[in-house]
Amino acid sequence: MKHKSGFVSIIGYPNAGKSTLVNALVGEKLSIVNAKVQTTRDRILGIYNSENYQIVFSDTPGIIDPKYKLQKKMMSYVMSSFVDSDLVVYVFDSNSNKNIVGKIKDILLELKVPLLIVINKIDLINQQKVEDIMKSLQSDFLDSDVIPISAKKEFNLEKVLETIKSNLQESPPFYDKTWFTDRSERYLVEEIIRNKILDNFQKEIPYSVNIQVEEFIEDNGLIRIRANIYVLRDSQRAILIGHKGSKLRKIGAQSRVEIEKLFNKKVFLETPIKISKNWRDDEKKLKKFGYQ
Repeated sequence: MKHKSGFVSIIGYPNAGKSTLVNALVGEKLSIVNAKVQTTRDRILGIYNSENYQIVFSDTPGIIDPKYKLQKKMMSYVMSSFVDSDLVVYVFDSNSNKNIVGKIKDILLELKVPLLIVINKIDLINQQKVEDIMKSLQSDFLDSDVIPISAKKEFNLEKVLETIKSNLQESPPFYDKTWFTDRSERYLVEEIIRNKILDNFQKEIPYSVNIQVEEFIEDNGLIRIRANIYVLRDSQRAILIGHKGSKLRKIGAQSRVEIEKLFNKKVFLETPIKISKNWRDDEKKLKKFGYQ
């Protein structure tokens, strides 16, 4: 059998389960999975490899109406993911009241590449509702496959993979077959720390934070990491630190455990907090943080 490869863009509204799906298909914890919305900020490539296939998944931010420059860049990553895609996968949240309407429906109907719609979270609804959703989607998107799944329970994902593979062309792999992402070690560390902040804080704090690894040094089986945590103002810095540093120590300890699992090495982690006023709306700061 000849080798097939291709690019697959995963899109949908916030909290539809896009990152959970990509992580399950790739077999690695690549993207942040969190109950809070807008946890994916940029386009992350996850790479599925088997003997005869390589599938390069783009996990994109949830589709929103952007309110500041960071969110505008997030939406540009969604649109740019269509450019080199061989297939677009739309993740429909069956447990949400949001439907495929308006602008996003127009975009999907005008796609120049095949569209696969997966109805996610079917473990949370009854069979009749699943059938009703399938009927509605098949009526709106006549030429598209519609597959009910549970990404969290990993139900029906083999069917998703087989459908994706059927849309790929013969091609050598685009990346080394040992890779599961194109992201750097520093980026993965930054995402781990950001996820722990998402886990431990509510309201505006998680969305005001950015992480940037300043130092990543491996020496005799030990990795020394200094990761700056940027916030918008002093009051947020105080909340992150907590009483006598308790909150920041907790974030550091939880992050270190997960980073050590990722690299299978001992880690020494520093997480100083710095103020970067208005960074979400400042073009220069966004570029510095890697949002192109």
